[in-house]
Amino acid sequence: MIKPIIKTLINLLHLLIKSRTKPISKGFVVALFNLSLVYQVGCQAVVDNSVRQTQITQETCERQAGFTWVAGGDFIAGSDTAERDYAYRISAEGFANSSEQVAQIEAGYRAQGWFDREPERRKLSLPPFCLSENLITNADYQVFVRATGHRVPDISAADYQAQGFLVHSYAEVEPYLWQGDRYPAGKGEHPVVLVSYEDALAYAAWRSQRDGVSYRLPTALEWEKAARGPDGRYFPWGNEWRNDATNWAKNGPYGTSAIATFPASRSPYGIEDMAGNVFEYTSTLTDVPDNPEVILKGCGWDDYPGFCRAAYQHDRPVNSRHILFGFRLLLE
Repeated sequence: MIKPIIKTLINLLHLLIKSRTKPISKGFVVALFNLSLVYQVGCQAVVDNSVRQTQITQETCERQAGFTWVAGGDFIAGSDTAERDYAYRISAEGFANSSEQVAQIEAGYRAQGWFDREPERRKLSLPPFCLSENLITNADYQVFVRATGHRVPDISAADYQAQGFLVHSYAEVEPYLWQGDRYPAGKGEHPVVLVSYEDALAYAAWRSQRDGVSYRLPTALEWEKAARGPDGRYFPWGNEWRNDATNWAKNGPYGTSAIATFPASRSPYGIEDMAGNVFEYTSTLTDVPDNPEVILKGCGWDDYPGFCRAAYQHDRPVNSRHILFGFRLLLE
């Protein structure tokens, strides 16, 4: 939680603005706004997986450009043994260069228990909600950065190494680093990456103020329902893996792709990129006292088929920044 001194400092800064007779500099206003976002993020950072009722109607949602209504009601969440077995097999087949390698690779995946920790398949019910059709792009995020002075998507080599979950070398990270407030050339319509969970919350808070509405990150269950629809399908397009359906390790540019590039990864509700391209931050945190981690859903552009199922999830520290992690918003 945010320390009380931060809230006190914000109040003092507001009083200072009111008492000044000379114009306030733009830099001072930016600093104050960023401090306000820090306070808001601190207040939002403790969330759970409880059912959250939207305050808007379907009509209001459909009037909001770029957002789609997800009807309330029952849906299938999680996975059963049959689905997890299928995930191990298709992941091994996707990774293997020959049929002889499949069994060995599958055994390795099973030894690591990649899919064994998924919640059990079950029927749940959620209220309706209004989710953005697309991921937040570099161009979207640039407006935020320029308006607030918030840090740009970036990470040093030392900080990247310290995160521990590397997979990719820092040389692969460098093409995603921003130069000042400019995103990498030609990547305006690609999902923004190298942002943390806290950065995503700060963006949602700023955009809420800008648009005069309330945005947040979807919960893990809201995300899962939006991806798989009410019938419990494994992928946005159905239960059978398709090599051409999304941006994954063996189909795509080996890197992020522009949003909405793969029509098959559009969910039954019309929401784009619900498999492949990038993992997505949710508002759901792990139940670990004093050190919760954020749940991510979806899969990245370097992943294999089993990881791209809607039931799959993993968790990372809230301050993580990676070239595989992005986010979208929910309007409430």
